[in-house]
Amino acid sequence: MPETVIWPKVNFKLPKFKLKAPIIIIVVVAIAVIAILSTSFIIVDQTENAVITTFGKYSKTVGAGLHYKLPFGIQKSYIVPTKVIQTETFGFRTIKAGIQTQYSEQKFPDESTMLTGDLNIVDVEWIIQYRIADPQAWLFNVQDKQKTIRDISQSVMNRLVGDRLILGVIGSDRQTIQDNAVVMMNEIFDQYRLGIKITQVQLQNIVPPAGVQDAFEDVNKAIQDMNRLINEGKEAYNAEIPKAKGQADQLVEIAQGYSTERVNKAMGDVARFDSVLAEYRKSPDITRKRIYFEMIDEILAGNTDVELIDKALENVIPLKMLGGAQE
Repeated sequence: MPETVIWPKVNFKLPKFKLKAPIIIIVVVAIAVIAILSTSFIIVDQTENAVITTFGKYSKTVGAGLHYKLPFGIQKSYIVPTKVIQTETFGFRTIKAGIQTQYSEQKFPDESTMLTGDLNIVDVEWIIQYRIADPQAWLFNVQDKQKTIRDISQSVMNRLVGDRLILGVIGSDRQTIQDNAVVMMNEIFDQYRLGIKITQVQLQNIVPPAGVQDAFEDVNKAIQDMNRLINEGKEAYNAEIPKAKGQADQLVEIAQGYSTERVNKAMGDVARFDSVLAEYRKSPDITRKRIYFEMIDEILAGNTDVELIDKALENVIPLKMLGGAQE
């Protein structure tokens, strides 16, 4: 027969708290006010926009400042950094950005390896920079935004590189590829209504595969030497051709001045002859003698030892000594 255990009786008495009704009401009201205030206002920074939804449906987009929305989750806000430039890198990764940017040594050939138009393989590393232009489209139109951006960027870059020769991709076509990439990416993103704007595409390292890199470096050196010689030739051309043109212009001006001088002198002689002819016609004898005397005066001007001789005499007999007495 089992033994019967008798437990002692223990009386537990709970303390009695007496709360006044007004205090409970105040606490409830305070909690409600705090809940309403904490879910009714949003603060938007200068670099951001806020998208407001009502029961999950888009309602409006607001800018920087303090804004009111319906509380308790009726309206929700999504902060979107619309003034911030965002970056995506391809073929490499950035470990630390700043004054001295540090890059990862790991390579991503699945992103950077491309085929050029002349069927050569080249490794292209590049950066795209973009900003969010339409916050509503950015939030609701595309699900995997980063993957979409990267896939489109890779597609555009492969197309641009595939349309060009490898020497053009490495050298002269870099700027053209960058400019065309910005235009093409923006067109595609606009079609997808992703809500972003590409601001810059910057090509980084463009090198051939490791096996043929030395040969391509030799080609690049040859191209640089060719460009250097061309620039030196242009410099010599620019130095000599303007000088020759200047000398030619100078000779032309001298010739034109000489021509003008001769023409003016000839016209003056003609005018002088015409005036003498007019006087000659009025008095031929007097004019003939005057011209003769003027000619003799011009011939003998400056001579101090002149002898006048009568040509009819057979012997040389001086008649008149001009220029003063002789000692």
